[in-house]
Amino acid sequence: MPDSHLQPIVCCLGQPVAGNPTQFMIERAFTAAGLDWRYLTLEVAPHDLAAAIAGMRALGFRGGNITIPHKVSVIEHLDGLSQAAELMGAVNCINREGDQLLGENTDGKGFVQSLREQTDPDGKQVVMFGAGGAARAIAVELGLAGADRITLVNRSEQRGRDLVDLLSTKVEVTAELVVWEGDYQIPEGTDLVINATSIGLGDLEARVPVDVDTLTTDTVVADVVFNPPQTRFLREASDCGCRTIDGLGMLVNQGVIGFHVWTDIDADAAVMREALEEYLEL
Repeated sequence: MPDSHLQPIVCCLGQPVAGNPTQFMIERAFTAAGLDWRYLTLEVAPHDLAAAIAGMRALGFRGGNITIPHKVSVIEHLDGLSQAAELMGAVNCINREGDQLLGENTDGKGFVQSLREQTDPDGKQVVMFGAGGAARAIAVELGLAGADRITLVNRSEQRGRDLVDLLSTKVEVTAELVVWEGDYQIPEGTDLVINATSIGLGDLEARVPVDVDTLTTDTVVADVVFNPPQTRFLREASDCGCRTIDGLGMLVNQGVIGFHVWTDIDADAAVMREALEEYLEL
């Protein structure tokens, strides 16, 4: 448990948001665990980030989440990074240990935890759409978890190449880039397909450009989009007989991991998921 002299407060520092489902989820978990803690959502402009982190230190915050646009720039204000955060070059979670603030990245860890409820990533052949922050975090964690090969499908060749180079040289997992043009056909033998783009966010009918007829019943299909949780991509994959993983599970598991980082207590994942579904009016 945290030192008794520290204030039981964690926070989210980032751009303005219209509500924060993570705050709703984490505070519900605090209550369920009998903790009189608070989770604050705080808008911080880029030029105020250094002062905000200094404020976290001075006020004894237990830690916090970091969102866009601070996931990279926050690193210079921290005292250390986890292996994953250092590889990704991005932080979304801060933990206080003594007088030090340490950076972690739970994005990919939350995904891998959800994946393990369906299959072990070790030795798997992976196709992933996208090369942004979520894709970067997921790809690194899949590599660390023993994935055999990651095929990255992305429209921007340079951004995709940067991620493939990271995976090949730093994570030491076999990776290749396919520039995304038209409907992508899933290669035979693919074990896992992931939509790590924002296609489908807030749009039930948005279509990921993929030839779903090339999916097989042996393929696990995942989507990082959590609202709506049942995206068109997942519905079409389910119709093909695939096992599917929605973005809500990833978000819940990120929360579970962060909760344990801050409190040393295992959160009730069912309580967190129920809170998210309530927040999203599902």
